[in-house]
Amino acid sequence: MRILFICTGNMCRSPLAERLTSAWAEHMLGAEATAVHVRSVGTDAVEGREMDRRSARALAELGGSAAGFTSRTLGPGETEDADLVLTMTRRHRHNVLKEAPRALRRTFTLPEAAALLRLVDTTGLEGLPLDGRALGLASLLDGARRVRPASAQDDVFDPIGRPYRVHQDVAAHISESLVPLADVLFRLPRTAPRQTHAPLARA
Repeated sequence: MRILFICTGNMCRSPLAERLTSAWAEHMLGAEATAVHVRSVGTDAVEGREMDRRSARALAELGGSAAGFTSRTLGPGETEDADLVLTMTRRHRHNVLKEAPRALRRTFTLPEAAALLRLVDTTGLEGLPLDGRALGLASLLDGARRVRPASAQDDVFDPIGRPYRVHQDVAAHISESLVPLADVLFRLPRTAPRQTHAPLARA
């Protein structure tokens, strides 16, 4: 399973989403989390920078860690290699698809994906192997786009340069959007003991 998060500078929003998703995958899947590959990049990132300290603090409050993170810029072919591409704004999505139109059916803004999830029936996804779930989910979400127009609600605000409280609010928005997606992507089969990310989500 290959999940790619995209924002502008890869210092606040997309690394927070990346590290939260990775933490939840490990918590919910245990050893099976090695099959989940989560990455984040920026459309205009400067390579090698640490995560913004305020977003890193907000991430830690939610149970994730910014340790070892350095910013990366979006490279050729990365969106086409991913099973699910989640951008932070409609503008990011537009820019991504302008360069990689074949990624259309797998590319959504993060809040858009969470909203579309409420419109689809995910029965059966948990029975798929982990390496097929993100593609399966993307297909379902893409099919629901025809009944839900995009709007400004599909964007995650950029907190760069803003006070810590803004970073907290943005982190909460990202977390709330990720929770239902993680439940679908990382849910264990009913025959196995199920873990939950809830303690991390509320931390």
